[in-house]
Amino acid sequence: MLGKLLKYDLKWVYKVVVIFYILAIIVSLIGRGLGEIQNSLLFNILSKIIIGTGISLTVSSLINCLMRLWARFTKNLYKDESYLTHTLPAKKRDIYLSKVIAAIISIFTTVIVILACLFICYYSKANMEVLKAFLELAASTYNTTVIKFLLLISFVAFLEILFVLLIGYAGIVLGHKSNKNKMLISIIISIFMYFILQTVNLGVAALYGLVDKNVMNIIKTTDIVNVDAIKTVMYLGIGVYVFHIIFLYILGRKQFAKGVNVD
Repeated sequence: MLGKLLKYDLKWVYKVVVIFYILAIIVSLIGRGLGEIQNSLLFNILSKIIIGTGISLTVSSLINCLMRLWARFTKNLYKDESYLTHTLPAKKRDIYLSKVIAAIISIFTTVIVILACLFICYYSKANMEVLKAFLELAASTYNTTVIKFLLLISFVAFLEILFVLLIGYAGIVLGHKSNKNKMLISIIISIFMYFILQTVNLGVAALYGLVDKNVMNIIKTTDIVNVDAIKTVMYLGIGVYVFHIIFLYILGRKQFAKGVNVD
Protein backbone atom coordinates (compact mmCIF):
# COMPACT_ATOMS: atom_id res chain seq x y z
CA MET A 1 0.00 0.00 0.00
CA LEU A 2 2.89 2.38 0.74
CA GLY A 3 4.08 1.98 -2.85
CA LYS A 4 0.65 2.90 -4.24
CA LEU A 5 0.36 5.89 -1.94
CA LEU A 6 3.81 7.09 -2.98
CA LYS A 7 2.96 6.63 -6.65
CA TYR A 8 -0.08 8.93 -6.44
CA ASP A 9 1.70 11.49 -4.27
CA LEU A 10 4.59 11.77 -6.74
CA LYS A 11 2.23 11.84 -9.73
CA TRP A 12 0.30 14.76 -8.20
CA VAL A 13 3.44 16.74 -7.36
CA TYR A 14 5.25 16.14 -10.65
CA LYS A 15 2.19 16.98 -12.75
CA VAL A 16 3.09 20.66 -12.43
CA VAL A 17 6.73 20.60 -11.32
CA VAL A 18 7.82 18.66 -14.43
CA ILE A 19 6.54 21.55 -16.55
CA PHE A 20 8.97 23.86 -14.75
CA TYR A 21 11.74 21.29 -15.28
CA ILE A 22 11.10 21.17 -19.02
CA LEU A 23 10.78 24.94 -19.40
CA ALA A 24 13.94 25.56 -17.38
CA ILE A 25 15.96 23.10 -19.48
CA ILE A 26 14.57 24.38 -22.82
CA VAL A 27 15.13 28.04 -21.93
CA SER A 28 18.65 27.23 -20.66
CA LEU A 29 19.45 25.46 -23.94
CA ILE A 30 18.11 28.38 -26.01
CA GLY A 31 20.10 30.87 -23.95
CA ARG A 32 23.24 28.79 -24.29
CA GLY A 33 22.68 28.36 -28.03
CA LEU A 34 22.32 32.09 -28.62
CA GLY A 35 25.43 32.67 -26.54
CA GLU A 36 27.42 30.45 -28.87
CA ILE A 37 26.77 32.82 -31.79
CA GLN A 38 29.99 34.77 -32.21
CA ASN A 39 30.46 38.52 -32.81
CA SER A 40 26.84 39.50 -32.24
CA LEU A 41 26.00 42.03 -29.52
CA LEU A 42 22.26 41.44 -29.99
CA PHE A 43 22.46 37.67 -29.53
CA ASN A 44 24.87 38.12 -26.64
CA ILE A 45 22.37 40.38 -24.82
CA LEU A 46 19.47 38.05 -25.64
CA SER A 47 21.50 35.11 -24.38
CA LYS A 48 22.11 36.74 -21.01
CA ILE A 49 18.43 37.69 -20.65
CA ILE A 50 17.23 34.21 -21.55
CA ILE A 51 19.81 32.53 -19.30
CA GLY A 52 18.57 34.76 -16.47
CA THR A 53 15.05 33.58 -17.23
CA GLY A 54 16.22 29.96 -17.17
CA ILE A 55 17.83 30.42 -13.76
CA SER A 56 14.62 32.06 -12.50
CA LEU A 57 12.68 29.03 -13.70
CA THR A 58 14.98 26.69 -11.79
CA VAL A 59 14.37 28.68 -8.61
CA SER A 60 10.65 28.63 -9.38
CA SER A 61 10.81 24.85 -9.79
CA LEU A 62 12.16 24.50 -6.24
CA ILE A 63 9.58 26.90 -4.79
CA ASN A 64 6.75 25.19 -6.69
CA CYS A 65 8.01 21.79 -5.59
CA LEU A 66 7.75 22.80 -1.93
CA MET A 67 4.38 24.49 -2.45
CA ARG A 68 2.98 21.46 -4.27
CA LEU A 69 4.16 19.14 -1.52
CA TRP A 70 2.47 21.27 1.16
CA ALA A 71 -0.66 21.62 -0.99
CA ARG A 72 -0.82 17.86 -1.59
CA PHE A 73 -0.38 17.22 2.12
CA THR A 74 -3.25 19.58 3.01
CA LYS A 75 -5.69 18.61 0.27
CA ASN A 76 -5.09 14.89 0.55
CA LEU A 77 -5.31 14.72 4.35
CA TYR A 78 -7.64 17.55 5.37
CA LYS A 79 -9.74 18.72 2.42
CA ASP A 80 -12.26 16.96 0.12
CA GLU A 81 -9.76 14.29 -0.98
CA SER A 82 -9.25 13.30 2.65
CA TYR A 83 -12.60 11.51 2.80
CA LEU A 84 -11.22 8.97 0.33
CA THR A 85 -7.72 8.94 1.82
CA HIS A 86 -8.92 8.05 5.31
CA THR A 87 -11.06 5.17 4.02
CA LEU A 88 -8.10 3.47 2.35
CA PRO A 89 -6.84 0.22 3.94
CA ALA A 90 -3.59 1.95 4.94
CA LYS A 91 -2.12 2.81 8.29
CA LYS A 92 -1.82 6.48 9.14
CA ARG A 93 1.93 6.07 9.58
CA ASP A 94 2.20 4.80 5.98
CA ILE A 95 0.13 7.70 4.68
CA TYR A 96 2.40 10.18 6.48
CA LEU A 97 5.57 8.31 5.47
CA SER A 98 4.48 8.42 1.83
CA LYS A 99 4.29 12.21 1.99
CA VAL A 100 7.80 12.40 3.47
CA ILE A 101 9.35 10.00 0.93
CA ALA A 102 7.64 11.89 -1.90
CA ALA A 103 9.19 15.08 -0.53
CA ILE A 104 12.68 13.57 -0.40
CA ILE A 105 12.44 12.24 -3.98
CA SER A 106 10.97 15.40 -5.52
CA ILE A 107 13.40 17.73 -3.73
CA PHE A 108 16.32 15.56 -4.88
CA THR A 109 15.19 15.59 -8.55
CA THR A 110 14.60 19.35 -8.40
CA VAL A 111 18.14 19.93 -7.16
CA ILE A 112 19.47 17.72 -9.98
CA VAL A 113 17.53 19.76 -12.56
CA ILE A 114 18.86 23.01 -11.08
CA LEU A 115 22.45 21.73 -11.31
CA ALA A 116 21.84 20.51 -14.89
CA CYS A 117 20.52 23.93 -15.94
CA LEU A 118 23.47 25.70 -14.32
CA PHE A 119 25.80 23.37 -16.22
CA ILE A 120 24.01 24.08 -19.51
CA CYS A 121 24.10 27.84 -18.98
CA TYR A 122 27.62 28.30 -17.74
CA TYR A 123 29.74 25.35 -18.87
CA SER A 124 32.97 26.26 -20.61
CA LYS A 125 36.56 25.18 -20.23
CA ALA A 126 37.46 28.54 -18.71
CA ASN A 127 34.59 28.43 -16.21
CA MET A 128 35.39 24.83 -15.32
CA GLU A 129 39.02 25.77 -14.67
CA VAL A 130 37.94 28.62 -12.40
CA LEU A 131 35.45 26.38 -10.59
CA LYS A 132 38.02 23.61 -10.27
CA ALA A 133 40.60 26.01 -8.84
CA PHE A 134 38.05 27.38 -6.36
CA LEU A 135 36.93 23.93 -5.25
CA GLU A 136 40.50 22.71 -4.89
CA LEU A 137 41.36 25.79 -2.81
CA ALA A 138 38.27 25.33 -0.63
CA ALA A 139 38.92 21.60 -0.26
CA SER A 140 42.57 22.11 0.69
CA THR A 141 41.57 24.84 3.14
CA TYR A 142 39.19 22.43 4.86
CA ASN A 143 41.73 19.61 4.56
CA THR A 144 39.47 17.41 2.44
CA THR A 145 38.95 16.38 -1.19
CA VAL A 146 36.86 18.21 -3.79
CA ILE A 147 34.33 15.35 -3.94
CA LYS A 148 33.92 15.26 -0.16
CA PHE A 149 33.61 19.04 -0.06
CA LEU A 150 30.88 19.05 -2.73
CA LEU A 151 29.03 16.21 -1.03
CA LEU A 152 29.20 18.03 2.29
CA ILE A 153 27.82 21.29 0.89
CA SER A 154 25.10 19.46 -1.09
CA PHE A 155 24.11 17.38 1.92
CA VAL A 156 23.82 20.44 4.17
CA ALA A 157 21.67 22.25 1.56
CA PHE A 158 19.44 19.20 1.15
CA LEU A 159 18.98 18.87 4.91
CA GLU A 160 18.04 22.55 5.21
CA ILE A 161 15.36 22.23 2.50
CA LEU A 162 13.97 19.03 4.03
CA PHE A 163 14.02 20.68 7.46
CA VAL A 164 11.87 23.58 6.18
CA LEU A 165 9.46 21.21 4.42
CA LEU A 166 8.95 19.01 7.50
CA ILE A 167 8.32 22.10 9.62
CA GLY A 168 5.51 22.84 7.18
CA TYR A 169 4.12 19.31 7.49
CA ALA A 170 4.20 19.41 11.31
CA GLY A 171 2.69 22.90 11.31
CA ILE A 172 -0.18 21.77 9.07
CA VAL A 173 -0.92 18.78 11.30
CA LEU A 174 -0.90 20.88 14.49
CA GLY A 175 -2.78 23.79 12.94
CA HIS A 176 -5.57 21.58 11.64
CA LYS A 177 -6.35 20.40 15.15
CA SER A 178 -8.02 23.76 15.74
CA ASN A 179 -11.66 24.39 14.88
CA LYS A 180 -11.21 27.55 12.78
CA ASN A 181 -8.57 29.52 10.87
CA LYS A 182 -6.68 26.27 10.39
CA MET A 183 -4.34 27.40 7.62
CA LEU A 184 -3.53 30.67 9.36
CA ILE A 185 -2.73 28.83 12.59
CA SER A 186 -0.68 26.27 10.62
CA ILE A 187 1.43 29.06 9.10
CA ILE A 188 1.91 30.76 12.48
CA ILE A 189 2.92 27.47 14.12
CA SER A 190 5.36 26.69 11.29
CA ILE A 191 7.02 30.11 11.50
CA PHE A 192 7.19 29.84 15.29
CA MET A 193 8.78 26.36 15.12
CA TYR A 194 11.29 27.53 12.51
CA PHE A 195 12.58 30.37 14.69
CA ILE A 196 12.53 28.23 17.83
CA LEU A 197 14.56 25.44 16.19
CA GLN A 198 16.99 27.91 14.62
CA THR A 199 17.46 29.40 18.10
CA VAL A 200 18.19 25.88 19.33
CA ASN A 201 20.83 25.58 16.58
CA LEU A 202 22.53 28.76 17.81
CA GLY A 203 22.22 27.58 21.41
CA VAL A 204 23.89 24.25 20.61
CA ALA A 205 26.75 26.08 18.87
CA ALA A 206 27.11 28.42 21.86
CA LEU A 207 27.14 25.53 24.33
CA TYR A 208 29.76 23.73 22.27
CA GLY A 209 31.71 26.99 22.18
CA LEU A 210 32.04 26.83 25.96
CA VAL A 211 34.35 23.83 25.55
CA ASP A 212 35.90 24.90 22.23
CA LYS A 213 37.13 28.50 22.17
CA ASN A 214 37.70 28.39 18.40
CA VAL A 215 33.99 27.69 17.85
CA MET A 216 33.05 30.52 20.23
CA ASN A 217 35.25 32.87 18.20
CA ILE A 218 33.03 32.25 15.15
CA ILE A 219 30.04 33.53 17.12
CA LYS A 220 31.76 36.44 18.85
CA THR A 221 34.19 37.84 16.26
CA THR A 222 34.37 38.83 12.60
CA ASP A 223 38.11 38.21 12.42
CA ILE A 224 39.69 35.30 10.58
CA VAL A 225 38.71 32.13 12.40
CA ASN A 226 40.23 28.69 12.72
CA VAL A 227 39.44 26.40 9.75
CA ASP A 228 38.97 23.39 12.00
CA ALA A 229 36.39 25.38 13.96
CA ILE A 230 34.40 26.03 10.78
CA LYS A 231 34.48 22.32 9.96
CA THR A 232 33.34 21.53 13.49
CA VAL A 233 30.40 23.93 13.17
CA MET A 234 29.40 22.41 9.82
CA TYR A 235 29.45 18.86 11.19
CA LEU A 236 27.66 20.04 14.31
CA GLY A 237 25.06 21.69 12.10
CA ILE A 238 24.54 18.45 10.16
CA GLY A 239 24.01 16.55 13.40
CA VAL A 240 21.53 19.13 14.71
CA TYR A 241 19.60 19.23 11.41
CA VAL A 242 19.36 15.44 11.33
CA PHE A 243 18.05 15.51 14.91
CA HIS A 244 15.50 18.21 14.01
CA ILE A 245 14.33 16.28 10.94
CA ILE A 246 13.83 13.09 12.96
CA PHE A 247 12.05 15.09 15.69
CA LEU A 248 9.76 16.84 13.19
CA TYR A 249 8.94 13.56 11.45
CA ILE A 250 8.05 11.81 14.72
CA LEU A 251 6.09 14.84 15.96
CA GLY A 252 4.07 15.16 12.76
CA ARG A 253 3.43 11.42 12.44
CA LYS A 254 2.32 10.98 16.06
CA GLN A 255 0.04 14.01 16.02
CA PHE A 256 -1.44 12.87 12.70
CA ALA A 257 -2.07 9.38 14.11
CA LYS A 258 -4.06 10.87 17.01
CA GLY A 259 -6.84 11.94 14.67
CA VAL A 260 -7.80 14.36 11.90
CA ASN A 261 -10.35 17.17 11.81
CA VAL A 262 -11.49 17.09 8.19
CA ASP A 263 -12.80 20.39 6.75
